[in-house]
Amino acid sequence: MSKREPRLQFTDAEKADPELEKPIRKVEKAEKKADAAQAKIPKKKVVKKERTVDPASGKTSVRLHFEEVDKAKPPSKLTHSVKDAPANVVLGTAHKEVRENEDDNVGVEASHKLEETAEVSGRVVREGYHSHKLKPYREAAHAEQRLEKANVDALYKKSLQENPELSSNPFSRWQQKQAIKKQYVAAKRTGDTAASAASATQNTAKAAKKTADGTKKVGEFFVRHKKGFGIAIAFLMLLALMLNSLSSCSLMFQGVVSGISSTTYPSEDEDMLGAEAAYAAMEEDLQYELDHYETFHPGYDEYHFELDEIGHDPYVLISILTAYHGGAWTLGEVQGTMQMLFEKQYILTENVEVETRYRTETETGTEWVYDEDLEEWVEEEYEYEVEVPYDYYICTVELENFNLSHLPIYIMGQEQLEMYAGYIATYGNRLDLFPAGEYPGVNNRGDYTDYDIPPEALEDAEFAAMITEAEKYLGYPYVWGGSSPSTSFDCSGFVSWVINHSGWNVGRLGAQGLLNICTRVSSSNARPGDLIFFQGTYDTSGASHVGIYVGNGMMIHCGDPISYANINTSYWQSHFLAFGRLP
Repeated sequence: MSKREPRLQFTDAEKADPELEKPIRKVEKAEKKADAAQAKIPKKKVVKKERTVDPASGKTSVRLHFEEVDKAKPPSKLTHSVKDAPANVVLGTAHKEVRENEDDNVGVEASHKLEETAEVSGRVVREGYHSHKLKPYREAAHAEQRLEKANVDALYKKSLQENPELSSNPFSRWQQKQAIKKQYVAAKRTGDTAASAASATQNTAKAAKKTADGTKKVGEFFVRHKKGFGIAIAFLMLLALMLNSLSSCSLMFQGVVSGISSTTYPSEDEDMLGAEAAYAAMEEDLQYELDHYETFHPGYDEYHFELDEIGHDPYVLISILTAYHGGAWTLGEVQGTMQMLFEKQYILTENVEVETRYRTETETGTEWVYDEDLEEWVEEEYEYEVEVPYDYYICTVELENFNLSHLPIYIMGQEQLEMYAGYIATYGNRLDLFPAGEYPGVNNRGDYTDYDIPPEALEDAEFAAMITEAEKYLGYPYVWGGSSPSTSFDCSGFVSWVINHSGWNVGRLGAQGLLNICTRVSSSNARPGDLIFFQGTYDTSGASHVGIYVGNGMMIHCGDPISYANINTSYWQSHFLAFGRLP
């Protein structure tokens, strides 16, 4: 069922207001269309889940039991059969190896090549996500989106009526509408109830009042200090003339402007919001397919599901699209790119095992017995049970969410990666674009390897400060270009953040940049708190990965997720470059 927008309530006075009559009429019209679209969605049946845990491996399997569904639904186009198993094994093995290496470093070149080869030879056809059976869901989602826009516009017009002092200030109007959007999204999360609708109205009204009060205070402050502002403006004009006459300062000013411009999403809001909605619709289609898998893929005796969660960060999506296309794009231009990203992010495989099992069947035989009454031998039937072999089919469905934020390094060149890092670090300077401003994976930390550092090592105050800061982020996911807790980190972003919050001030450096500020030390002289560098973990010259050495052959680093790791494994030893001591 598509998420329903709150149904707002307006008073008779508001409906009679000429300024509000048109937006309220649009809301009512959008509500009717949304209700009609929701009514066309087939009713879903109850799904029962059985979870079993293998005592030996600890692996959890989920079996779904579907009650009878609408028989009129067409069969899925996502076809799998026993013959698909070899291809699925090749593809699954390749991605599993990439995932294992990615646990240490997301940019492992060898695994990348293996993945590319396997994808050419072993990809399972995953088509049919946009078949006509999903049309009612998409129409309902689009209708609810149109209703959301109508609701926000109506609440905005209503707030202007209540705060007329804002109507003459374009910036205040824009600021007010952004506040209303955020409050509306926050209020409706409680669900499709009258309470949430009332909450939306109440909270957006508060947002409008807060914006009005803030704008009023700014205006009053400006009036009280108009002489001071006049002097400040004159000073700024003079400074601008001076900067214009000094080429170095002019270049500095242009650099700042260029820096802001280069990290701001250049595409139109309509296209970016449309791309996010289209990608989310593809995910909804995939979820629907999985929810009804037994119906669309009948014929197996038993089903097991091992499914990653479906979801992505919208800022990651828009940053990838912008960097991949080298700047501004339209929704029509990125349809193919989104399909490519979707296929790389979600790897759906099916493995069918055939077991020989036995069932008890009753058969009929004949035997000769002597009839005392007839005084002769007669033939009689009798029944007996036998064990009959038969084929028992077990279907295991796996969905791997490869994590959208890990894809840039596999599909982009160095220049594109630098663009992506800039966009993801600043959210494209558009924190208002999507409701959530924090990387969602940070709220659900991954499993990580922990390590108890010997107490004597923590006697060093500098090292203790580093570890205290570093361990705050254990379990945070790897995000290419990430350099703060709000975006999560990549390897050098993590180390830069830790040392900048432990007594140093080196800025945001890459792995090679961190090596350049260090003094190299031998392996025998390395101590806790030194940095450890690796090379060749992906296709770049010099240091390509960095961690913090904690002693006893262990480091803490940003793999996937941030975790402790043993540096004496064959992988890390084959890529070891140097130890470095911070200044």
